Amino acid sequence: MAVKEEEFNFAKNDKFNTAMIPGKWARMMRTCKLWQFIRFIIINIKMIIVVGKSHGH
Repeated sequence: MAVKEEEFNFAKNDKFNTAMIPGKWARMMRTCKLWQFIRFIIINIKMIIVVGKSHGH
């Protein structure tokens, strides 16, 4: 029975008992410049909304 690469995420070693290793999808999303830019814009819009609510009367 073949084991998928993602199933090794919880493999034990001498440093960490349950250190997660990101799968292919997570690695791709973390290194994609376009996705990082989109996340940046979304987070900034959310921050503007929160700050706007706190400064509104």
